[in-house]
Amino acid sequence: MKNYDIIIVGAGAAGVFASYEFTRRKTNGSILMIDKGNPIERRVCPIKTGKVPTCISCVPCNIMNGFGGAGTLSDGKYNITNEFGGDLHNYIGKEEAISLMEYVDKVLCRFDDGESKLYTTAKSDLKTQCLRYDLHLLDAKVRHFGTDRNFEILKKIDKYIEEKVDKIFNTSVEKVSRQDGGFLITTNKGDKYFCKDLILASGRSGSKWISEVCKEQGIELKSNKVDIGVRVELPAAVFKHITDDVYESKIVYQTEKYNDLVRTFCMNPNGEVVAENTNGVITVNGHAYSDPKFHTENTNFALLVSNTFTEPFRNSNEYGESIAKLSNMLGGGVLMQRFGDLRKGRRSSERRMKKCFTRPTLKATAGDLSLVIPKRQLDDIIEMIYRLDKIAPGTANEDTLLYGVEVKFYNSRVAVNENLMTSVEGLYCIGDGSGVTHSLSQASASGVLIARLLDDKYKN
Repeated sequence: MKNYDIIIVGAGAAGVFASYEFTRRKTNGSILMIDKGNPIERRVCPIKTGKVPTCISCVPCNIMNGFGGAGTLSDGKYNITNEFGGDLHNYIGKEEAISLMEYVDKVLCRFDDGESKLYTTAKSDLKTQCLRYDLHLLDAKVRHFGTDRNFEILKKIDKYIEEKVDKIFNTSVEKVSRQDGGFLITTNKGDKYFCKDLILASGRSGSKWISEVCKEQGIELKSNKVDIGVRVELPAAVFKHITDDVYESKIVYQTEKYNDLVRTFCMNPNGEVVAENTNGVITVNGHAYSDPKFHTENTNFALLVSNTFTEPFRNSNEYGESIAKLSNMLGGGVLMQRFGDLRKGRRSSERRMKKCFTRPTLKATAGDLSLVIPKRQLDDIIEMIYRLDKIAPGTANEDTLLYGVEVKFYNSRVAVNENLMTSVEGLYCIGDGSGVTHSLSQASASGVLIARLLDDKYKN
């Protein structure tokens, strides 16, 4: 058994920025970070190498796991805002939350070799255009590095923290138990480590594991939501006037039919659609590169319907998984359908896809999303597409592509205090795995926060 002062479980955005801040402050104490994925230099999806045409469910999934977490290969887009992306401000205050996110932004820019524009919706005419059609543009500042530059930034941060933080990869934590005023953790390899302070930062992909740890330790969990929807892909020219202005537009609409909230998410100008493997379930996402030589002719974004359940149902993630599994069953992975075919109640076939003017950037199975996505959510999505067509004519074209399903899993919200500590002394929960944050910026900010708090503790 090896002893450490602090152990971080998870090398995603929260764990990385906690490690960075510990290193920058030269925190007194030994620190270990454990992740079930690969080191950053080995995080290569076989689809990108051309070795396989579609997702083959690698374990671990290099898109979802490893140093940098799910955000590493997912566009490098950081939103500085309290309006979406989590509720960190409810724990530490709005000004402090923004201050921490701006600090994260400065750190990223410091490690970046290029120049990246900081977009803002504050002075955009888009908000007025949206309001004319009952669409609501959320305020945010957005920094886009692109998947390629984000990867290089994280490689430099990885190198920077080596002097302070020990790292173990391809290792998962199987057991957490309290012992001698600290914590004993046991890995899947049978190794044991002891620490005084334990930071759970395993991200969304570790949501089930965090829930199990909390239940074992008697920590309160509150049911959270799950977002279900599709990834939309269309010619970049359709949204160019919007993406050139604000890059990332978070637009929310309340549908007339069900009064449900639908939102745009993760807009990627000239980007590509990608598959993700979350706990063996294949879902869809998107990203974009900074380097123009990797640009495509399309823009993609998600349309998500929020689903919050009431008692007695508590298994929101399982609900989302069941829908994704149905898509996997019918399509062998991701399903794809032309919007025109969906409207007409017919499946997209290979024959119809050959006539499609929008060329897909992900090899997916042409099919019928109405056999997968529940009618209520699908009606919401169709209504939102027609509404977006008002501000971006062409969104509702016949050849707009819909990929399904896209699911955003949220961990059951872990009960933590203003220091992100649970009811168990010395046990902290940060990042998206806590259910408190839902974005790269807020997850990273939570890592900085916890590092500063523990740095102060170990100075005394």
